[in-house]
Amino acid sequence: RANLRYVRASMREPLLERDVEFELAKRWRDAKDEDALHKLVQAYARLVVSTASRFRNYGLPVGDLVQEGNVGLMEAAQRFDPERNARFSTYAGWWIMAAIQDHVLRNTSIVRVATTPAQRRLFFNLRRVRAAKATGVDGALTDADRERVAIHLDVRVSDVVRMEAHLSGADPSLNATVGEEGDMEMQDLLPDDGANPEDITAGHLDGSTRSAWLREALDALSERERKIIVKRFLGDEKNTLADIGE
Repeated sequence: RANLRYVRASMREPLLERDVEFELAKRWRDAKDEDALHKLVQAYARLVVSTASRFRNYGLPVGDLVQEGNVGLMEAAQRFDPERNARFSTYAGWWIMAAIQDHVLRNTSIVRVATTPAQRRLFFNLRRVRAAKATGVDGALTDADRERVAIHLDVRVSDVVRMEAHLSGADPSLNATVGEEGDMEMQDLLPDDGANPEDITAGHLDGSTRSAWLREALDALSERERKIIVKRFLGDEKNTLADIGE
């Protein structure tokens, strides 16, 4: 209900003329006039609401998207230079979009799948492009479709396949139960490729034994012989025989 009131109030705010924008931005930049900043931000809260509504299908609360968009709007107001002869709405739109997109990427999955500009472009455009280019059954992408999508978005086919799989379902929980009895969790089925405790203990024991044998063998050598063996086989750097001979 509070979100609805905010949306309605935002849409009732009148848009600003260019000269009014310029005056408010100048007052904030030069005199830190908070009243001017408030008026500038309030007038373009509707831009935040409009942008946030475009991302409502990503499973995140619209209220959170609006909050993040407002952070971007405030950042735009802080950085806006009225002397560059650009409309504040145009400048603020980029910051609002960036803030909301970053929030979506951080919160739609525990795994960050879009860390490069190309991957971000793929993440936010794949649904739309897939709907336009899919020729498979029930709107599924065929291999040829994926190649066309990859060319259209300037990414690799493997990136399309990976992103398609990511967007097709939610992150599974490792604590989700499996089996008919439901007495086992998914994490119980994950293989551990590391050594078991018995092998680790045996390895430590064997290593200690070999080290003792090696010390005994070195003690049986003369100082010159021991220096040759250490330089050739036991040092951090393997010296050549020529270096050792010198």
